Amino acid sequence: MSRGPSLVEDGVRESDSDEPSRPQLPSNDPSDEGSAGSSSRLTVIRPAPRWPRLDVAELWHYRELLGTLVWRDLVVRYKQTFLGIAWAILVPLFTAIVYIVVFGRFADFPSGDVKYQVLVLAGVLPMQYFASALTGSSMSLAANLNLVTKVYFPRTLLPLAAVIVPFVDFLVGLPVLLVFMAIYDTWPGGLEVLAAPLFMALAVITAIGCGLFLSAINVRYRDVRYMIPVVLQVLPFLSGVIYVVQEIPVKWQWVLAFNPMTAVITGWRWAVIDAPPPDLGQTMVGFAVGAILFVSGLAVFRSSEPRFADTI
Repeated sequence: MSRGPSLVEDGVRESDSDEPSRPQLPSNDPSDEGSAGSSSRLTVIRPAPRWPRLDVAELWHYRELLGTLVWRDLVVRYKQTFLGIAWAILVPLFTAIVYIVVFGRFADFPSGDVKYQVLVLAGVLPMQYFASALTGSSMSLAANLNLVTKVYFPRTLLPLAAVIVPFVDFLVGLPVLLVFMAIYDTWPGGLEVLAAPLFMALAVITAIGCGLFLSAINVRYRDVRYMIPVVLQVLPFLSGVIYVVQEIPVKWQWVLAFNPMTAVITGWRWAVIDAPPPDLGQTMVGFAVGAILFVSGLAVFRSSEPRFADTI
C-alpha cells in the first residue's frame, strides 16, 4: 500500500497538521537557560592533590558508593559461614577467656580495683576492632584491583569502608561486655561514660591513618600482608589490654603513651567500667600521635594515588 511522497523542499518537511508551521524563536527568558542547564551535569576529573587534603564534599557526593562498599564487605564477611554474625561475639569472647586464664589466673597481672574478667573484655573489644580495621584497610586497594584500574571514584573510599565494617562487629560484641558487667556488678561511675565515643573516635582516626599509609605502601610492596600479623600479635601487650597501665612504673607509662591504642583502651575502660582514670598528659600524647598518623597516612596516600592504577 503506497503512501504519498514526503515533500521536502527548501529544508522544510511537510507537517501532518493542517496548521501552518511557525518558526521557533530563541527565548530571552533567563529561567529557560537555568532549567536547560540544570538538566545536564558537567563532571570535571582533576588529578588528586598530593598534599594531605580530604575532600569531604567529594566523599559526600559518593556516599551511596561508600554504603554499597560497606554492605558488600559485610555480606562477604560472613557469607557461607555456619554461625554467621555470631562470630562477632565469639571471637572477642574466646580471646578474652584465653587472656583471663593465662594472664589472670597463672601470671596474676594487675587489675586494680576492677574485676580482671571485665577489665580484659573491655580491652579486647576496641583492640579487636582496631586489628580488623587495620587489616582490612591496608589490603583494601589490592583487594579491589578491578575498581582501582577501571573506574573513577575517590580512592579513599576503599580504606574508609574497610574501617567502617568492623565497627558493626564492635557494636554486636558490646552486649557480651554488658553481660559481664552485670555478672560482676561493674558499672560506669558517672558522667565519664559520655567520653566513651571520644576514645573510640581516636581508634577510628588511628585506623584510618594507618590504613591509608599501609594501603598505599601495599600497592608497591606486598610485604605489608606479612608485617601486619606480627604487629597485631604484639600490639595488645603494648596497649594495656591484659593489665592496668597505671599499675606499671611511670616511665613505662610514658613510653606506652606514644601508642594511641593505649589511650583508647585506658580511656574506654575508665568511661565504661569505672577503671582508674587515665593520665591527662599521657592521653594528650596518644591523641597527638593519632592525629599525626592520620595526616601522615593521608599525605602518603595522596602522593602515591596517581600511580595506583599503573603499579597495582
